[in-house]
Amino acid sequence: MGAQLRVYKRRIRSVTATKKITKAMEMIAASRIVKAQRKVAASTPYATELTRAVTAVATGSNTKHPLTTEADQPTRAAVLLVTSDRGLAGGYSSNAIKAADRLTERLRGEGKEVDTYIVGRKGVSYYGFRERKVAESWTGFTDSPSYEHAKMVAEPLIEAVQQDTSEGGVDELHIVFTEFVSMLTQTPVDRRMLPLSLEEAALQGGAKGGEVMPLFDFEPSAEDVLDALLPRYVESRIYNALLQAAASEHAARRRAMKSATDNAGELINTLSRLANAARQAEITQEISEIVGGASALADATAGSEK
Repeated sequence: MGAQLRVYKRRIRSVTATKKITKAMEMIAASRIVKAQRKVAASTPYATELTRAVTAVATGSNTKHPLTTEADQPTRAAVLLVTSDRGLAGGYSSNAIKAADRLTERLRGEGKEVDTYIVGRKGVSYYGFRERKVAESWTGFTDSPSYEHAKMVAEPLIEAVQQDTSEGGVDELHIVFTEFVSMLTQTPVDRRMLPLSLEEAALQGGAKGGEVMPLFDFEPSAEDVLDALLPRYVESRIYNALLQAAASEHAARRRAMKSATDNAGELINTLSRLANAARQAEITQEISEIVGGASALADATAGSEK
């Protein structure tokens, strides 16, 4: 019984130490969510207005720009997958990877070759373990992305869109990330960024149904304006997606760590009850041995007196 009691006490100390760690991680994630939400709120107006500007240029001219005109028979597509660098976030990264797999299967079902670009060590490890080809990857900044990181990610993607498919370019650009809805809800989504769908861009830009876009004169030309605006549009959308993914990652980690902390508390209570039962059994056994010894001694004394 004594050995069993020592085992229970050792497990209680171990689980208690783990509970302290998960509680600390939960509090850290909760504090980072607030900062991430502020960054998302600060970046959204810029992305919205830039989308409105791109939409106005595209709808106000007859220019057939390669970044706003769909190919007659698209054959290649690029998919940017945003995951996390660290684990302990529940199903955050795996849900995003599953959404990217579904998108890839759909694109291949349409007869398109798919080039995959990945942000985050979890996605890189997943594809590397399965020996899947990755065009390019970036790691080390998913917790707190900056606009410079978004520009770094956007640069090879824009180059791929601007190249001809025969030279390794792509006809479409898609992004898969986790959208931050609330502290309890984060939803993996896939969006097509290029070629730009004017209807979707108008909705993203906050345009209402039936709204008349203003007329513009373009200098030097509408095509040159699109050349300048569309890369900024891609960068802003990627930046907003990275920020939403970061907020979702922190929320998922906070929820996972809270669940781990609660489970550790329940396990400690269970082990404490078992330890108390073992200690009570040990005490009962000792009392029984004392009583039995006293009874045997009394019987021996009574027998000698006779």
